[in-house]
Amino acid sequence: MNKEHRDLVAFDNEQRRIHNATFIAGFDEAGRGPLAGPVSTAGVVLPPDYKNDLINDSKKLTDKQRRKLYEEIKEVALAYYVCLVPVETIDTVNILEADRLGMETCLMEIQKKQKVDFIITDYMTLHTDIDLLSIPKGDATSIAVAAASILAKVTRDDYMIQLDKQYPIYHFAKNKGYGTKDHLLAIENYGYVEGVHRLSFEPVKSMHLGIEQLKLF
Repeated sequence: MNKEHRDLVAFDNEQRRIHNATFIAGFDEAGRGPLAGPVSTAGVVLPPDYKNDLINDSKKLTDKQRRKLYEEIKEVALAYYVCLVPVETIDTVNILEADRLGMETCLMEIQKKQKVDFIITDYMTLHTDIDLLSIPKGDATSIAVAAASILAKVTRDDYMIQLDKQYPIYHFAKNKGYGTKDHLLAIENYGYVEGVHRLSFEPVKSMHLGIEQLKLF
C-alpha cells in the first residue's frame, strides 16, 4: 500500500475512532462546472476493513483505472447510490443546491440498505441528523469520498458519451460538457439544446439570449 493510500485509509479510520463510528458514508460529485449535462452525485459505504491501493481522487486516475475501480467499488460496497441531477434542476435551484439535493437523495437511498454512523463529504453540508464532516479536497483525503468520486465521474462520463451520439456536433464525448473552444464554437454556430445546456451558466446564459434554441434535432 503506497503512502498516499495509507493516508486515505488512515483518515477514515481516525474518524471512526473520534466519532465512535463503524460505517462511514462518503459523498462526492462530478460535473459541477460544465456548461452542459447533469451533475453526478454519489455516496458510498465501504466495509470498515476494506483497502485498495489504487482508490484515489478520480481526477488523479486514468479513465481505464477509474472504470476498473468503478466495478470493484460497486461489488465490494456495503451500499452505494449515484444520482444524476438534471439540467432543469440546476437552472432552477442553482448548481450548489442541485449538488446538495443529489447527495441527499443518495443518502436517503443508501439508508434503505445500510446503517450510516458518520458522513464525510467533499466540502458539502447536508440536511441530516447524522454527524457530518465537510472538508475541502475530500476526494484526496478520505477513501470513502474518493470511492464516491469515482462512481460519480464514471457515471457522468458515460452519460455524456451517450449524449454525444445524439448531438455529435457538440463533441460531448471529448469535452464532457465543459466550455472548450470547440464546444463554445458549436453553441455559437448551432445554438443550444434545451434540457442539455445549462442556461444559468455563463457564457451560455448571455449567448442564448441572442440565439434561437436548436431546431435541428
